[in-house]
Amino acid sequence: MKILFIGDIVGNPGKEIIATKLPALKKEEQINFVIANGECAGEDGSGLKPQDVEELISLGIDCITSGEEVWRKKEIVEFLETSPSTLLRPLNYPLGVPGLGSFIYKPEIAVINLLGRAFLVNVDCPFRIGLSELEKISPKAKIIIIDFHAQATAEKQAFGWWVDGKASAVIGTHTKIQTSDERILPGGTAYITSAGLTGIQDAVGGMKKELYIDYFLKGIPIKFKPAPGKGKLSGVILNINKVTGKALSIQRIQLG
Repeated sequence: MKILFIGDIVGNPGKEIIATKLPALKKEEQINFVIANGECAGEDGSGLKPQDVEELISLGIDCITSGEEVWRKKEIVEFLETSPSTLLRPLNYPLGVPGLGSFIYKPEIAVINLLGRAFLVNVDCPFRIGLSELEKISPKAKIIIIDFHAQATAEKQAFGWWVDGKASAVIGTHTKIQTSDERILPGGTAYITSAGLTGIQDAVGGMKKELYIDYFLKGIPIKFKPAPGKGKLSGVILNINKVTGKALSIQRIQLG
């Protein structure tokens, strides 16, 4: 089973490169399922609206994951209540928060979305919540992919070791710079600290670099905007054994 995981999509340039590159990539690599982190896929690169979700699904993405930015647009709250499997929000938000944090999309594919705590927001422990969810859904799905949306490298790495042999893959998102530490852990779990950015690379996190420079020079809050230009699609291709749920390979990609 070949699964494509696309790194954080930022703004319209991110969606445009998806539209340009994804159809041919799916055909060439014989991809069976596509996951993408889309919490910043809105026009302004901050959050997303229901129409952004619908556009990404129409472009060939099967599951959209997110992080703390998913709440930026008020329209998305009702969408999470009515179409929860299309867009996942992190599982480890408290009870009562709209949406789903995991879903089984086919009899053999499940996706879990978790949010790290270091330098981010005050949510429930992703380690305990994640392991509990794995134990709950593993009898129903052999292939389980986890989007671990976190700031700290150490937290991502520790979580990968925590669930090694229990999940098919742990893919880090949020930091938007693709790392070169992809590997198969001893228990058969594919791991990478960051799948990277899908959007403008000549920027800071897909946003205009001049605005970020000004912010760091002055320290005054500023509204960031997506950088213009042609983007790049970043992510990983996973090959997973359908019978065992163990990863056979993980390959970094950057297209554009």
